[in-house]
Amino acid sequence: MTANNQNLVRYSGLISLSDRNRLNGHRSGVIWFTGLPASGKSTIAHLLELELYQLGIRSYVLDGDNLRHGLNSDLGFSREDRMENIRRAVEVARLFADAGLIVMCAFITPFEEERRYIRERLRDLNLVEVYVKCGIEKCEERDEKGFYKRARVGILKDYTGVSSPYEEPERTDLVIDTEILTVDESVSAVLRYLREKRFLDLDM
Repeated sequence: MTANNQNLVRYSGLISLSDRNRLNGHRSGVIWFTGLPASGKSTIAHLLELELYQLGIRSYVLDGDNLRHGLNSDLGFSREDRMENIRRAVEVARLFADAGLIVMCAFITPFEEERRYIRERLRDLNLVEVYVKCGIEKCEERDEKGFYKRARVGILKDYTGVSSPYEEPERTDLVIDTEILTVDESVSAVLRYLREKRFLDLDM
């Protein structure tokens, strides 16, 4: 939901995004990981954060599960609540990127409608969409939390991959197949892509 209150006026601060990027010595932006539950999104995002930290790059992971423990704890898994979950996450990601950080967002983001919204809302920022590809059988095999099993017997409703669909991305910047690549290889592939696109450079 977008605020339409005509009494609201956006305040422009005295420090620009380019000022913050210059201070940090690198560009800011958003890396959005999408994929089935247990495909490896969060694992890759957190290990990438560690790699960036070791390179002296300020970054932060916004994890879908973590946000649902706090900011989005009032939301369920209906189509409407999923969209609101993404809308809030996008706004938080915008703030973090505007603060000068590289933000890794690990969200299932199962619908193309959601991913189009993300691209549109973040079109003025550096954005990379990464599809973490993994077959449903392998995801279920990796599911240590037992969510797929609970979804299969109807305990969990609207669970992506079981009772709610995952629409494979129509377009994406990078595909990481975690049935083929190890975790380390997956992180390296993302980092290599960022370097090739000069995403981590200051002067672009």
